[in-house]
Amino acid sequence: MTGRTVVVTGAHGGLGGAVVEEFVDAGWRVVAPVRTPMATARPEVVEVAADLTDPAAVKDAVDRAAADPDAPLRAVVNLVGGYGGGTLVHETPVEEVERLLALNVRPTFLVTQAALPHLLRDGGAVVCLAARAALAPFATGSAYALSKAAVLAFSNGVAADYKNRGVRSNTILPSVIDTPFNRREQPDADFSKWVAPAEIAPVIRFLASDESAPTSGAAIPVYGRA
Repeated sequence: MTGRTVVVTGAHGGLGGAVVEEFVDAGWRVVAPVRTPMATARPEVVEVAADLTDPAAVKDAVDRAAADPDAPLRAVVNLVGGYGGGTLVHETPVEEVERLLALNVRPTFLVTQAALPHLLRDGGAVVCLAARAALAPFATGSAYALSKAAVLAFSNGVAADYKNRGVRSNTILPSVIDTPFNRREQPDADFSKWVAPAEIAPVIRFLASDESAPTSGAAIPVYGRA
């Protein structure tokens, strides 16, 4: 291993699995806070139980991730989130807006907040998952676009706060990710235009690594061919 730890949220998701594999293959130690830990055959992957909406649980999980003196915490990858849509603004209950903000923004804020004191020690990177909708909303998706735009704004805020403190923050903007769930939800779509998790994972790993040291506050499109 390279002597570095990354926290990856959403590790059980369609994108998360590819990201975990990408970091492990690059020699990182991966700590994945999840609701229900599963056994893993790879000793470089440590799953810890955590409710990522609970500040105390998040802090405990991140502190555990940073506890290995031989592999300091150097990066956080925020992948937890979800989708909602299908209604016009005047048809959308405010509770749905609040649900999406809680789902997409709260875990990203809490995990990043808990990790920053550790990242400040040796420098590091934060990578957040927004969506193309944050820049180009689609019809009947305003609440989702709002929540993803908030993720982008938060990531840019972290970049501004810590630009002179050795911590960088960047955001990726996927279109539709080619996952089994999305294929089930959109069976008539042209899957060849979607972006595969294995195509996004190296971009995330790059943004978390020292190779992207000059880059902070960037919004990286990973649209595939859509």
